[in-house]
Amino acid sequence: MLAFTLALALGTAAQAAPRPATPIMIEAGDLDPCSNGVVHGLKAAGDGFLSIRSTPSTKGRELDRLYNGADVYICAQKGDWIGIVYSHKGGNCNVTSPWPKTMAYTGPCRSGWAHRRWIELTAG
Repeated sequence: MLAFTLALALGTAAQAAPRPATPIMIEAGDLDPCSNGVVHGLKAAGDGFLSIRSTPSTKGRELDRLYNGADVYICAQKGDWIGIVYSHKGGNCNVTSPWPKTMAYTGPCRSGWAHRRWIELTAG
């Protein structure tokens, strides 16, 4: 029974979305904290994907990959890097209503850093 419980716990931990080393800070205020965006401009003849990084740098560990047309929330910026929140399944990421205090995003959706060249602002 203990082995089954341990295996179940390890399997659940392995499925959890990785968190960025540089957190995406969601700002408190009277307005929605994040804007809507979409991944665009990736060339099919190239890699065809956008690496989502753990830090706002090409040296940051790759957490995930997104493709043209993927919807994202734009929540932070550091230089040429955009702090994004997104979901592969859609749904509510809890960033479309004002937050009472500034804090790091911890879910329920994924988050990370993407170069601004590949993210287009669509609303907000």
